Amino acid sequence: QVQLVESGGNLVQAGGSLRLSCAVSGTIFSTNAMGWYRQAPGKPREWVATVLSGGVTNYADSVKGRFTISRDSAKNMVYLQLNSLKPEDTAVYYCNKAYAANKWPWGQGTQVTVSS
Repeated sequence: QVQLVESGGNLVQAGGSLRLSCAVSGTIFSTNAMGWYRQAPGKPREWVATVLSGGVTNYADSVKGRFTISRDSAKNMVYLQLNSLKPEDTAVYYCNKAYAANKWPWGQGTQVTVSS
């Protein structure tokens, strides 16, 4: 019953920025750690960033210093600010519970394409 809807992806040039949003419905996730994940063409889905319920964040080495994850639990929203984008960041980006074996059903994701 939980639904995840990602948005904000676009085609951008290298060095550009995007702000992705994740809307969570069907549950109040204030106590859940939330994460962003991405799947590049021909690659498995990988973890990108996590924000804990208290606001502590963690990032994959590949995006550290460039991406910022945040949350607005009152609005059931999670965000990912992507700066200094590289072509290697091209992927479909997804949100979901973090540090949880039982993920919610994956949403459709949002496409980020970075041109060189």
